[in-house]
Amino acid sequence: MTNMKATNITWHEGHVGREEREKLLSQKGALIWFTGLSASGKSTIAYTLEHALVQRGHLAYVLDGDNIRHGLNKNLGFSAEDRKENIRRIAEVGKLFVDTGVVTLTAFISPYRGDRDAARETVGEGNFFEVFCDTPLAVCEDRDPKGLYKKARAGEIKGFTGIDDPYEAPNKPEMVIDTSKMSPQEAAISLCDMLQEAGKIKPISE
Repeated sequence: MTNMKATNITWHEGHVGREEREKLLSQKGALIWFTGLSASGKSTIAYTLEHALVQRGHLAYVLDGDNIRHGLNKNLGFSAEDRKENIRRIAEVGKLFVDTGVVTLTAFISPYRGDRDAARETVGEGNFFEVFCDTPLAVCEDRDPKGLYKKARAGEIKGFTGIDDPYEAPNKPEMVIDTSKMSPQEAAISLCDMLQEAGKIKPISE
């Protein structure tokens, strides 16, 4: 649990509630939390899903791991403590996005089960959908778009998830996707169906 350093602060409720914002957008806020090894397809699916949702008339936004580390979390490294804080901050940002009624997509390795469970608790059950990109390590290494696995195998990067740092798979994710067997487009369709069944977005015919 993170200690609060700020004092003399009060949470302020606005005059517009979540339901009013969701009615305006004709959708309900949700956080789709993609997790998996580097190069497992998290960002690719997230951006494909974002595009599909926007084409269907829904407001969606991707919080990508690398992009967040360029700004909000640029002071964090990759130690267990920093990874924990990285996920904590994203969960808090995701909670705010969900409150606005936006379908929010996060693409983070987020290797530790406890950190992801804490994120679910922060965002709230019914708003949080964990999607495990369960792509085999060999496939991820073969892709290696950033050359990170090669560097990790050579000992140039220490604490790399899947090589010399653990990845704790989800116990009960809302969906499991193996991108060596499913295309990003197929995954996006399945995820839209999941959101529709959860009542977050409306069928295309409506």
